[in-house]
Amino acid sequence: MNKVLVVDDDVTFCLMLETLLQKHGYAVEHSYSFTEGRKKMLSFQPDLVLTDLRLPDHDGLEILQLVNREAPQVPVILMTSYGDIRTAVKAMRMGAFDYVAKPVNPDEILSTIRRALSRKNAPESDVQVSLSEGAYIEGVSEASARISEHAALVAPTGMSVLILGESGTGKEFIARKIHALSQRKDKPFVAIDCGALPRDLAGSELFGHIKGSFTGAIADKPGQFEVANGGTIFLDEIGNLSYEIQIQLLRAIQERKIRRVGSTTEIQVDVRIITATNEDLKQAVSRGDFREDLYHRINEFAIMVAPLRERPDDLQLFALHFLGQANSDLGRSVTSFSRETIEIFNRYSWPGNLRELRNIIKRAVLLSKGEAITADTLPDELVRESGETEPAVYPEPETVNATAFEEIDLKETSRRSERELILATLEKVRFNKSKAARLLNVDRKTLYNKMKQYGIPLQ
Repeated sequence: MNKVLVVDDDVTFCLMLETLLQKHGYAVEHSYSFTEGRKKMLSFQPDLVLTDLRLPDHDGLEILQLVNREAPQVPVILMTSYGDIRTAVKAMRMGAFDYVAKPVNPDEILSTIRRALSRKNAPESDVQVSLSEGAYIEGVSEASARISEHAALVAPTGMSVLILGESGTGKEFIARKIHALSQRKDKPFVAIDCGALPRDLAGSELFGHIKGSFTGAIADKPGQFEVANGGTIFLDEIGNLSYEIQIQLLRAIQERKIRRVGSTTEIQVDVRIITATNEDLKQAVSRGDFREDLYHRINEFAIMVAPLRERPDDLQLFALHFLGQANSDLGRSVTSFSRETIEIFNRYSWPGNLRELRNIIKRAVLLSKGEAITADTLPDELVRESGETEPAVYPEPETVNATAFEEIDLKETSRRSERELILATLEKVRFNKSKAARLLNVDRKTLYNKMKQYGIPLQ
Protein backbone atom coordinates (compact mmCIF):
# COMPACT_ATOMS: atom_id res chain seq x y z
CA MET A 1 0.00 0.00 0.00
CA ASN A 2 1.44 3.36 -1.06
CA LYS A 3 1.76 5.99 1.68
CA VAL A 4 0.80 9.63 1.06
CA LEU A 5 1.70 12.55 3.32
CA VAL A 6 -0.63 15.58 3.05
CA VAL A 7 0.73 18.93 4.33
CA ASP A 8 -1.96 21.63 4.52
CA ASP A 9 -3.19 23.92 7.29
CA ASP A 10 -6.85 23.56 6.22
CA VAL A 11 -8.11 20.90 8.65
CA THR A 12 -11.39 20.25 6.84
CA PHE A 13 -9.65 19.94 3.48
CA CYS A 14 -7.07 17.52 4.93
CA LEU A 15 -9.80 15.27 6.33
CA MET A 16 -11.72 15.28 3.04
CA LEU A 17 -8.59 14.47 1.07
CA GLU A 18 -7.62 11.76 3.53
CA THR A 19 -11.04 10.13 3.12
CA LEU A 20 -10.79 10.25 -0.67
CA LEU A 21 -7.31 8.73 -0.78
CA GLN A 22 -8.05 6.01 1.77
CA LYS A 23 -11.10 5.04 -0.28
CA HIS A 24 -8.76 4.41 -3.21
CA GLY A 25 -6.34 2.26 -1.25
CA TYR A 26 -3.72 4.73 0.02
CA ALA A 27 -2.36 5.00 3.56
CA VAL A 28 -2.56 8.66 4.53
CA GLU A 29 -1.06 10.89 7.23
CA HIS A 30 -1.53 14.66 7.37
CA SER A 31 0.33 17.59 8.88
CA TYR A 32 -0.84 21.15 9.31
CA SER A 33 2.55 22.87 9.15
CA PHE A 34 6.07 22.58 7.83
CA THR A 35 7.37 21.60 11.26
CA GLU A 36 4.87 18.74 11.61
CA GLY A 37 5.50 17.70 8.03
CA ARG A 38 9.24 17.41 8.62
CA LYS A 39 8.64 15.10 11.59
CA LYS A 40 6.15 12.98 9.64
CA MET A 41 8.67 12.61 6.80
CA LEU A 42 10.97 10.79 9.22
CA SER A 43 8.37 8.69 11.05
CA PHE A 44 5.88 7.94 8.27
CA GLN A 45 8.37 7.67 5.36
CA PRO A 46 5.80 8.42 2.63
CA ASP A 47 5.93 7.30 -1.00
CA LEU A 48 4.48 10.66 -2.10
CA VAL A 49 3.97 14.13 -0.61
CA LEU A 50 1.03 16.46 -1.30
CA THR A 51 1.68 19.96 0.01
CA ASP A 52 -0.02 23.32 -0.14
CA LEU A 53 2.13 26.24 -1.24
CA ARG A 54 0.98 28.44 1.64
CA LEU A 55 1.73 27.08 5.10
CA PRO A 56 1.50 28.97 8.42
CA ASP A 57 5.15 28.60 9.43
CA HIS A 58 7.05 28.17 6.15
CA ASP A 59 6.60 28.28 2.39
CA GLY A 60 5.49 25.03 0.75
CA LEU A 61 8.59 25.24 -1.42
CA GLU A 62 10.62 24.44 1.69
CA ILE A 63 8.75 21.12 1.95
CA LEU A 64 9.86 20.47 -1.64
CA GLN A 65 13.46 21.32 -0.80
CA LEU A 66 13.32 19.10 2.29
CA VAL A 67 12.08 16.12 0.29
CA ASN A 68 14.59 16.73 -2.52
CA ARG A 69 17.38 16.77 0.04
CA GLU A 70 16.36 13.88 2.31
CA ALA A 71 14.28 11.62 0.03
CA PRO A 72 14.88 12.62 -3.61
CA GLN A 73 13.08 9.52 -4.90
CA VAL A 74 9.77 10.69 -3.35
CA PRO A 75 7.62 12.75 -5.76
CA VAL A 76 6.07 16.00 -4.52
CA ILE A 77 2.78 17.40 -5.83
CA LEU A 78 1.92 21.04 -5.10
CA MET A 79 -1.64 22.19 -4.36
CA THR A 80 -2.27 25.84 -5.16
CA SER A 81 -4.86 28.50 -5.84
CA TYR A 82 -4.97 30.15 -9.27
CA GLY A 83 -3.08 33.15 -7.96
CA ASP A 84 -0.07 30.96 -7.14
CA ILE A 85 0.25 29.24 -10.52
CA ARG A 86 3.48 31.06 -11.39
CA THR A 87 5.02 29.90 -8.12
CA ALA A 88 3.83 26.37 -8.82
CA VAL A 89 5.55 26.38 -12.21
CA LYS A 90 8.71 27.59 -10.48
CA ALA A 91 8.33 24.67 -8.06
CA MET A 92 8.20 22.24 -10.95
CA ARG A 93 11.48 23.63 -12.20
CA MET A 94 12.83 22.96 -8.72
CA GLY A 95 11.87 19.30 -9.03
CA ALA A 96 8.18 19.05 -8.08
CA PHE A 97 6.39 16.34 -10.04
CA ASP A 98 3.28 18.40 -10.81
CA TYR A 99 0.74 20.79 -9.31
CA VAL A 100 -3.05 20.78 -9.02
CA ALA A 101 -5.22 23.85 -8.65
CA LYS A 102 -7.64 24.37 -5.79
CA PRO A 103 -10.48 23.61 -5.48
CA VAL A 104 -9.08 20.14 -6.15
CA ASN A 105 -10.85 17.92 -8.67
CA PRO A 106 -10.91 14.36 -7.22
CA ASP A 107 -10.32 12.63 -10.57
CA GLU A 108 -7.48 15.00 -11.45
CA ILE A 109 -5.62 14.57 -8.19
CA LEU A 110 -6.02 10.77 -8.23
CA SER A 111 -4.72 10.63 -11.80
CA THR A 112 -1.74 12.86 -10.90
CA ILE A 113 -0.91 10.69 -7.88
CA ARG A 114 -1.03 7.52 -9.98
CA ARG A 115 1.28 9.05 -12.57
CA ALA A 116 3.75 10.19 -9.93
CA LEU A 117 3.85 6.80 -8.21
CA SER A 118 4.12 4.88 -11.49
CA ARG A 119 7.23 6.89 -12.39
CA LYS A 120 8.67 6.57 -8.88
CA ASN A 121 8.29 2.80 -8.93
CA ALA A 122 9.70 2.36 -12.43
CA PRO A 123 12.80 0.12 -12.44
CA GLU A 124 15.97 1.32 -14.05
CA SER A 125 16.18 -1.41 -16.71
CA ASP A 126 12.78 -0.89 -18.33
CA VAL A 127 10.27 1.91 -18.09
CA GLN A 128 7.09 0.49 -16.57
CA VAL A 129 3.55 1.77 -16.97
CA SER A 130 0.51 2.15 -14.78
CA LEU A 131 -2.48 0.72 -16.61
CA SER A 132 -5.00 3.02 -15.00
CA GLU A 133 -4.14 6.29 -16.73
CA GLY A 134 -6.82 8.83 -17.56
CA ALA A 135 -7.64 10.32 -20.94
CA TYR A 136 -5.32 13.29 -20.65
CA ILE A 137 -1.85 13.70 -19.25
CA GLU A 138 0.31 16.77 -18.82
CA GLY A 139 3.97 16.90 -19.67
CA VAL A 140 6.78 17.86 -17.31
CA SER A 141 8.93 19.95 -19.65
CA GLU A 142 9.24 23.72 -19.37
CA ALA A 143 7.08 24.07 -22.50
CA SER A 144 4.35 21.91 -20.95
CA ALA A 145 4.57 23.78 -17.66
CA ARG A 146 4.12 27.04 -19.53
CA ILE A 147 1.04 25.68 -21.32
CA SER A 148 -0.46 24.53 -18.01
CA GLU A 149 0.29 27.90 -16.44
CA HIS A 150 -1.35 29.83 -19.27
CA ALA A 151 -4.36 27.51 -19.38
CA ALA A 152 -4.92 27.90 -15.64
CA LEU A 153 -4.55 31.68 -15.82
CA VAL A 154 -6.98 32.21 -18.71
CA ALA A 155 -9.54 29.53 -17.77
CA PRO A 156 -11.47 31.53 -15.10
CA THR A 157 -11.82 34.51 -17.47
CA GLY A 158 -14.23 34.84 -20.39
CA MET A 159 -11.46 35.61 -22.90
CA SER A 160 -11.41 33.99 -26.33
CA VAL A 161 -8.39 31.69 -26.67
CA LEU A 162 -6.43 30.83 -29.82
CA ILE A 163 -4.32 27.67 -29.55
CA LEU A 164 -1.47 27.51 -32.07
CA GLY A 165 0.58 24.44 -32.91
CA GLU A 166 1.37 21.72 -35.39
CA SER A 167 -1.12 18.99 -36.19
CA GLY A 168 -1.23 16.26 -33.56
CA THR A 169 0.16 18.29 -30.65
CA GLY A 170 -2.97 17.94 -28.49
CA LYS A 171 -4.67 21.30 -29.02
CA GLU A 172 -8.14 19.90 -28.31
CA PHE A 173 -6.96 18.44 -24.99
CA ILE A 174 -5.74 21.89 -23.96
CA ALA A 175 -9.10 23.39 -24.95
CA ARG A 176 -10.87 20.76 -22.83
CA LYS A 177 -8.61 21.56 -19.89
CA ILE A 178 -9.41 25.28 -20.15
CA HIS A 179 -13.12 24.42 -20.17
CA ALA A 180 -12.72 22.05 -17.19
CA LEU A 181 -11.00 24.79 -15.17
CA SER A 182 -13.51 27.47 -16.12
CA GLN A 183 -16.75 28.58 -14.52
CA ARG A 184 -18.52 26.88 -17.43
CA LYS A 185 -17.21 23.40 -16.56
CA ASP A 186 -20.71 22.07 -15.81
CA LYS A 187 -22.01 23.26 -19.18
CA PRO A 188 -21.49 21.68 -22.63
CA PHE A 189 -18.13 21.49 -24.40
CA VAL A 190 -18.65 21.17 -28.16
CA ALA A 191 -15.70 20.44 -30.46
CA ILE A 192 -15.95 21.03 -34.21
CA ASP A 193 -13.34 20.21 -36.86
CA CYS A 194 -13.79 23.10 -39.28
CA GLY A 195 -11.67 21.30 -41.85
CA ALA A 196 -14.23 18.49 -42.00
CA LEU A 197 -17.26 20.75 -42.49
CA PRO A 198 -18.68 20.64 -46.04
CA ARG A 199 -18.51 24.16 -47.42
CA ASP A 200 -22.23 24.34 -48.27
CA LEU A 201 -23.33 22.89 -44.91
CA ALA A 202 -20.97 24.75 -42.55
CA GLY A 203 -23.54 27.46 -41.76
CA SER A 204 -26.19 24.86 -40.96
CA GLU A 205 -23.83 22.87 -38.75
CA LEU A 206 -22.69 25.89 -36.76
CA PHE A 207 -25.86 27.96 -36.59
CA GLY A 208 -28.69 25.52 -37.45
CA HIS A 209 -31.43 25.71 -40.07
CA ILE A 210 -35.20 25.72 -40.37
CA LYS A 211 -37.32 23.23 -42.27
CA GLY A 212 -37.33 23.82 -46.04
CA SER A 213 -34.42 26.27 -46.03
CA PHE A 214 -32.52 24.07 -48.52
CA THR A 215 -32.86 20.69 -50.18
CA GLY A 216 -32.70 18.02 -47.51
CA ALA A 217 -33.76 20.33 -44.65
CA ILE A 218 -36.75 18.20 -43.67
CA ALA A 219 -36.98 19.54 -40.11
CA ASP A 220 -35.74 22.38 -37.92
CA LYS A 221 -32.25 21.71 -36.59
CA PRO A 222 -30.34 23.59 -33.88
CA GLY A 223 -26.73 24.46 -34.66
CA GLN A 224 -23.71 23.70 -32.50
CA PHE A 225 -23.76 27.22 -31.04
CA GLU A 226 -27.18 26.47 -29.57
CA VAL A 227 -26.02 23.08 -28.34
CA ALA A 228 -23.06 24.73 -26.60
CA ASN A 229 -25.14 27.54 -25.08
CA GLY A 230 -23.79 28.41 -21.63
CA GLY A 231 -20.64 26.40 -22.27
CA THR A 232 -17.64 26.35 -24.60
CA ILE A 233 -17.35 25.78 -28.34
CA PHE A 234 -13.99 24.66 -29.73
CA LEU A 235 -13.37 25.41 -33.41
CA ASP A 236 -10.40 23.37 -34.59
CA GLU A 237 -8.57 24.42 -37.79
CA ILE A 238 -10.57 27.62 -37.93
CA GLY A 239 -8.58 28.83 -40.93
CA ASN A 240 -10.60 26.44 -43.12
CA LEU A 241 -13.86 28.37 -42.68
CA SER A 242 -15.12 30.21 -45.76
CA TYR A 243 -15.18 34.00 -45.81
CA GLU A 244 -18.98 34.00 -45.62
CA ILE A 245 -19.01 31.82 -42.51
CA GLN A 246 -16.30 33.99 -40.97
CA ILE A 247 -18.67 36.97 -41.22
CA GLN A 248 -21.44 35.04 -39.44
CA LEU A 249 -19.02 33.84 -36.78
CA LEU A 250 -17.78 37.38 -36.13
CA ARG A 251 -21.36 38.52 -35.62
CA ALA A 252 -22.05 35.64 -33.25
CA ILE A 253 -19.01 36.57 -31.16
CA GLN A 254 -19.66 40.32 -31.14
CA GLU A 255 -23.40 40.35 -30.59
CA ARG A 256 -23.90 36.94 -28.96
CA LYS A 257 -26.68 36.27 -31.43
CA ILE A 258 -27.09 33.74 -34.22
CA ARG A 259 -29.63 33.18 -36.97
CA ARG A 260 -30.49 29.76 -38.32
CA VAL A 261 -30.15 29.26 -42.07
CA GLY A 262 -33.45 30.34 -43.70
CA SER A 263 -34.72 32.10 -40.58
CA THR A 264 -35.26 35.78 -39.83
CA THR A 265 -35.37 35.25 -36.07
CA GLU A 266 -32.30 35.91 -33.95
CA ILE A 267 -31.39 33.58 -31.11
CA GLN A 268 -29.42 34.80 -28.07
CA VAL A 269 -26.45 32.56 -27.17
CA ASP A 270 -23.81 32.69 -24.43
CA VAL A 271 -20.82 30.73 -25.66
CA ARG A 272 -17.11 30.97 -24.94
CA ILE A 273 -14.96 30.62 -28.06
CA ILE A 274 -11.75 28.58 -28.13
CA THR A 275 -10.12 28.13 -31.53
CA ALA A 276 -7.08 26.31 -32.86
CA THR A 277 -5.03 26.21 -36.03
CA ASN A 278 -1.80 24.78 -37.42
CA GLU A 279 -1.39 27.56 -39.98
CA ASP A 280 -0.20 31.16 -39.74
CA LEU A 281 -3.41 33.18 -39.54
CA LYS A 282 -1.46 36.45 -39.85
CA GLN A 283 -0.35 35.36 -43.32
CA ALA A 284 -3.91 34.29 -44.11
CA VAL A 285 -5.05 37.80 -43.13
CA SER A 286 -2.36 39.32 -45.39
CA ARG A 287 -3.55 37.12 -48.30
CA GLY A 288 -7.15 38.15 -47.71
CA ASP A 289 -8.21 34.60 -46.80
CA PHE A 290 -9.05 35.40 -43.18
CA ARG A 291 -10.80 38.46 -41.77
CA GLU A 292 -8.53 40.64 -39.67
CA ASP A 293 -11.36 41.72 -37.33
CA LEU A 294 -12.25 38.07 -36.67
CA TYR A 295 -8.58 37.25 -36.04
CA HIS A 296 -8.39 39.88 -33.28
CA ARG A 297 -11.68 38.68 -31.79
CA ILE A 298 -10.54 35.07 -31.42
CA ASN A 299 -7.01 36.00 -30.38
CA GLU A 300 -7.63 37.71 -27.04
CA PHE A 301 -5.21 35.19 -25.52
CA ALA A 302 -2.91 32.89 -27.50
CA ILE A 303 -1.31 29.64 -26.34
CA MET A 304 1.57 28.20 -28.37
CA VAL A 305 1.95 24.41 -28.24
CA ALA A 306 5.49 23.24 -28.94
CA PRO A 307 5.96 20.13 -31.14
CA LEU A 308 6.98 16.88 -29.47
CA ARG A 309 10.52 17.05 -30.89
CA GLU A 310 11.10 20.19 -28.78
CA ARG A 311 9.85 18.49 -25.58
CA PRO A 312 12.20 15.55 -25.02
CA ASP A 313 11.41 15.51 -21.29
CA ASP A 314 7.78 14.70 -22.13
CA LEU A 315 8.40 11.86 -24.57
CA GLN A 316 8.62 8.94 -22.13
CA LEU A 317 5.72 10.26 -20.06
CA PHE A 318 3.43 10.44 -23.09
CA ALA A 319 4.69 7.06 -24.32
CA LEU A 320 3.75 5.46 -21.00
CA HIS A 321 0.34 7.09 -21.13
CA PHE A 322 -0.38 5.81 -24.65
CA LEU A 323 0.91 2.36 -23.69
CA GLY A 324 -1.70 2.21 -20.94
CA GLN A 325 -4.40 3.32 -23.37
CA ALA A 326 -3.37 0.75 -25.99
CA ASN A 327 -3.40 -2.07 -23.44
CA SER A 328 -6.90 -1.07 -22.39
CA ASP A 329 -8.18 -0.78 -25.97
CA LEU A 330 -6.61 -4.04 -27.19
CA GLY A 331 -6.91 -6.15 -24.06
CA ARG A 332 -3.15 -6.65 -23.86
CA SER A 333 -0.70 -6.46 -20.96
CA VAL A 334 2.50 -4.99 -22.42
CA THR A 335 4.19 -3.30 -19.48
CA SER A 336 7.42 -1.68 -20.70
CA PHE A 337 9.67 -0.39 -23.47
CA SER A 338 13.06 -1.89 -24.20
CA ARG A 339 16.00 0.48 -23.87
CA GLU A 340 16.63 0.13 -27.62
CA THR A 341 13.07 1.30 -28.31
CA ILE A 342 13.48 4.31 -26.03
CA GLU A 343 16.72 5.28 -27.79
CA ILE A 344 14.97 5.07 -31.19
CA PHE A 345 12.12 7.21 -29.87
CA ASN A 346 14.60 9.80 -28.57
CA ARG A 347 16.31 10.08 -31.96
CA TYR A 348 13.13 10.30 -34.05
CA SER A 349 11.74 13.72 -35.06
CA TRP A 350 8.01 12.87 -34.57
CA PRO A 351 6.54 14.95 -37.43
CA GLY A 352 3.06 13.69 -36.48
CA ASN A 353 3.62 14.61 -32.83
CA LEU A 354 1.44 12.99 -30.14
CA ARG A 355 -1.00 11.52 -32.66
CA GLU A 356 1.83 9.68 -34.40
CA LEU A 357 3.31 8.50 -31.08
CA ARG A 358 -0.06 7.13 -29.97
CA ASN A 359 -0.63 5.27 -33.25
CA ILE A 360 2.86 3.75 -33.32
CA ILE A 361 2.58 2.53 -29.73
CA LYS A 362 -0.86 1.03 -30.36
CA ARG A 363 0.53 -0.84 -33.39
CA ALA A 364 3.54 -2.03 -31.38
CA VAL A 365 1.32 -3.30 -28.54
CA LEU A 366 -0.68 -5.31 -31.06
CA LEU A 367 2.50 -6.83 -32.54
CA SER A 368 4.33 -7.43 -29.25
CA LYS A 369 4.83 -11.06 -28.22
CA GLY A 370 6.27 -10.33 -24.79
CA GLU A 371 5.86 -7.81 -21.97
CA ALA A 372 8.10 -5.16 -23.57
CA ILE A 373 7.82 -3.18 -26.80
CA THR A 374 10.95 -4.02 -28.78
CA ALA A 375 12.44 -2.40 -31.89
CA ASP A 376 11.15 -5.13 -34.22
CA THR A 377 7.56 -4.04 -33.51
CA LEU A 378 8.22 -0.48 -34.75
CA PRO A 379 7.62 0.68 -38.36
CA ASP A 380 10.71 0.30 -40.56
CA GLU A 381 10.62 3.94 -41.62
CA LEU A 382 10.72 5.09 -37.99
CA VAL A 383 13.79 2.98 -37.25
CA ARG A 384 15.51 4.17 -40.45
CA GLU A 385 14.76 7.84 -39.87
CA SER A 386 15.91 7.66 -36.27
CA GLY A 387 19.40 7.00 -37.69
CA GLU A 388 20.23 4.22 -35.28
CA THR A 389 23.95 3.92 -34.70
CA GLU A 390 26.14 2.04 -32.28
CA PRO A 391 26.41 3.95 -28.99
CA ALA A 392 29.78 5.40 -28.13
CA VAL A 393 31.73 3.64 -25.39
CA TYR A 394 33.20 5.79 -22.64
CA PRO A 395 35.09 4.97 -19.46
CA GLU A 396 33.19 4.91 -16.17
CA PRO A 397 32.84 8.39 -14.63
CA GLU A 398 34.65 9.21 -11.45
CA THR A 399 32.63 9.30 -8.26
CA VAL A 400 31.42 12.73 -7.17
CA ASN A 401 30.27 13.05 -3.58
CA ALA A 402 27.14 14.83 -2.39
CA THR A 403 29.02 17.86 -1.11
CA ALA A 404 30.64 18.40 -4.45
CA PHE A 405 27.23 18.45 -6.11
CA GLU A 406 26.26 21.56 -4.21
CA GLU A 407 29.53 23.39 -4.80
CA ILE A 408 30.67 22.68 -8.38
CA ASP A 409 29.90 25.15 -11.14
CA LEU A 410 29.98 23.54 -14.58
CA LYS A 411 31.01 26.79 -16.26
CA GLU A 412 34.27 26.75 -14.25
CA THR A 413 35.09 23.11 -14.89
CA SER A 414 37.63 22.11 -17.51
CA ARG A 415 36.43 20.43 -20.71
CA ARG A 416 38.47 17.34 -19.85
CA SER A 417 36.30 16.54 -16.84
CA GLU A 418 32.98 17.96 -18.05
CA ARG A 419 31.66 14.71 -19.45
CA GLU A 420 32.43 12.74 -16.29
CA LEU A 421 30.83 15.41 -14.12
CA ILE A 422 27.70 15.58 -16.28
CA LEU A 423 27.32 11.78 -16.25
CA ALA A 424 27.84 11.56 -12.50
CA THR A 425 25.31 14.33 -11.89
CA LEU A 426 22.72 12.72 -14.16
CA GLU A 427 23.14 9.37 -12.46
CA LYS A 428 22.85 11.03 -9.05
CA VAL A 429 19.44 12.51 -9.95
CA ARG A 430 18.34 9.50 -12.04
CA PHE A 431 18.63 11.45 -15.29
CA ASN A 432 16.24 14.20 -14.20
CA LYS A 433 17.60 16.88 -16.52
CA SER A 434 16.01 19.78 -14.62
CA LYS A 435 17.67 18.78 -11.35
CA ALA A 436 20.95 18.08 -13.10
CA ALA A 437 20.97 21.50 -14.76
CA ARG A 438 20.37 23.21 -11.42
CA LEU A 439 23.16 21.29 -9.71
CA LEU A 440 25.53 22.12 -12.57
CA ASN A 441 24.52 25.80 -12.58
CA VAL A 442 23.51 25.86 -16.25
CA ASP A 443 20.18 26.13 -18.06
CA ARG A 444 18.62 23.00 -19.53
CA LYS A 445 19.33 23.98 -23.12
CA THR A 446 23.05 24.15 -22.32
CA LEU A 447 22.86 20.76 -20.60
CA TYR A 448 21.18 19.18 -23.64
CA ASN A 449 23.83 20.64 -25.95
CA LYS A 450 26.60 19.27 -23.71
CA MET A 451 24.97 15.84 -23.61
CA LYS A 452 24.77 15.76 -27.42
CA GLN A 453 28.37 17.01 -27.68
CA TYR A 454 29.68 14.20 -25.48
CA GLY A 455 27.37 11.48 -26.84
CA ILE A 456 25.41 11.08 -23.63
CA PRO A 457 21.97 9.51 -24.36
CA LEU A 458 19.04 11.77 -23.49
CA GLN A 459 17.35 8.70 -21.90
